[in-house]
Amino acid sequence: MFKKLENINERPTPFQYYTASELWTDEHTSKRMLSFHLDGATDVSSRNAAFINRSVEWIASKFSICGGTEIADFGCGPGLYSARLAKRGAKVTGIDFSKRSIEYAKDVSTREHLGIKYVNQNYLEFDTEDRFDLILMIMCDFCALSPTQRMVMLGKFQRLLKPSGSVLLDVYSLPAFEQREEAASYELNQFNGFWSPNKYFGFVNTFKYDEEKVIVDKYTIVEAKRTRQVYNWLQYFSPEALEGECADAGLCLKGIYSDVAGKPYSTQSREFAVVVGKAYSHPAQSRCLCYDPAHAQGS
Repeated sequence: MFKKLENINERPTPFQYYTASELWTDEHTSKRMLSFHLDGATDVSSRNAAFINRSVEWIASKFSICGGTEIADFGCGPGLYSARLAKRGAKVTGIDFSKRSIEYAKDVSTREHLGIKYVNQNYLEFDTEDRFDLILMIMCDFCALSPTQRMVMLGKFQRLLKPSGSVLLDVYSLPAFEQREEAASYELNQFNGFWSPNKYFGFVNTFKYDEEKVIVDKYTIVEAKRTRQVYNWLQYFSPEALEGECADAGLCLKGIYSDVAGKPYSTQSREFAVVVGKAYSHPAQSRCLCYDPAHAQGS
């Protein structure tokens, strides 16, 4: 028992384990995650419906969405953004790890004659010959990826963008990191039975890595016949750090906002969104030459 408790409370190294499939492909948890997606009043799997509507309005205006605009929605879930953008005439491709969410999204697309192409795949492995005017990665999905995985994604974005295309993604900020604290707790049937339909004890250990600006919530789910662990990693960014990662992938930071609904950027925002495009400078340069901090809100 002592060794088991030691394991539960053991601190991993940053991004040591990748357990996305435990959350998104498990029969029980994927069903619970879909229910959160579709609850328009909450900000759990997706943001609330009112925010999504505002966000889509801003995206449609900012990027001049019209008939024929080609969009890739990475981490599309049940298509909450994809469907709204398709209704504006966009040609949308949605990619998501969760088979349950993709099946729901496909049903909506078929029923409403939206013509969306949905791909059930880990977006780290997704590739296509298509090229896009706009690439989305929303709900701070980028933060859940390790440095190596982030470079894979940014390289993919650079390759899949049309020459004048844009990427819109959002991340958690350093002020949000400062507000997080290390903690440990356990609960019977933690989160109202989220992890299993069977009786279980859920342990959660939150570890904070000050140098790397990383947080992990390490979940240990102990059932009668099995024990498993799920790691929810989150990288927190300064605008300069995110700009640097983009520049290393040949992408240029063109605008910064407090959210993906276009709210003006504030240094105190708990998250921020960026618009990036293909850089004019060489990808090997450490900074992109076309980003001007004095015009950080973008146009």
